[in-house]
Amino acid sequence: MIPTLGHPEVFMIKKITSFLALSVLLAPGTAHAGRPPAAAPPAPPRVLAALGDSISAGFNACGWYVPCTSRSWSSGDGAEVNSHYLRLLALAPDLKGHNLNLAVPGATSADLPEQARRAVDGRADYVTILVGAQDVCAESPELMTPVDTYRRRIDEALDVLRPTGARVFIASIPDLKRLWQIGKDDRWARVFWTIGRTCRSMLAKPGSMAKEDQARRDEVRDRVMDYNEQLRQACRRYGPACRYDGGAVFAFPFTLEMLSGWDFFHPNEAGQRALARVTFAAGFFADAKA
Repeated sequence: MIPTLGHPEVFMIKKITSFLALSVLLAPGTAHAGRPPAAAPPAPPRVLAALGDSISAGFNACGWYVPCTSRSWSSGDGAEVNSHYLRLLALAPDLKGHNLNLAVPGATSADLPEQARRAVDGRADYVTILVGAQDVCAESPELMTPVDTYRRRIDEALDVLRPTGARVFIASIPDLKRLWQIGKDDRWARVFWTIGRTCRSMLAKPGSMAKEDQARRDEVRDRVMDYNEQLRQACRRYGPACRYDGGAVFAFPFTLEMLSGWDFFHPNEAGQRALARVTFAAGFFADAKA
């Protein structure tokens, strides 16, 4: 006959079982409260490369209609911007001098694969990408780069980088309709946009509230959002070595004071500094003390 346990014995077994389970949870090297141990921070890169258009080239950030790579949000070495490069340099002194800026003012997604090839030639193992504003900034919405064409070019560039194992950070395209919203009531912004024929698809007739002009601006904004969704998907396809900013740049509430007074379109020093902060916080090294 198998003896049965009375109530006191059952109570003691339950107490012992609970104590043993708690001991395992609180043992050294185990996760507390069921949480997994914190992941080790990623190793800093050896060579950084900035790909994209005039924004990453720092165009109009420190002069009149010229690139200013020292103030690039990605690769700049100017302390006033505190770029990705400078933040990572604080973690890895060996990165010093290995900051390639391959971005070109006026570049579209069509130029990205060649920039990626140059990054590979330069042995870049950390690459930032911000491209697409020029794909929508056509004379009219009808001339914007088709979404499938844009995606194909992004994939082609990432396919160039993938075999190297480079980590890739992709920034979303800024909200160009916000640019119109913050500048449409500023006389000088309207003058520069009109004389310079700046981003006509969005900024033509900046003071008009006619239905057709509002519809045109919404069409451009929709295209930017479509591009950003393709960036998200392309980054996911690349794998764990790619990080998309989750729309952080698109959602950032930039102000007129963050734009160059030369064209009221490109980020000035303050704008580049804000870009550096927002993108770094959304990237691989967000928890790094840099």
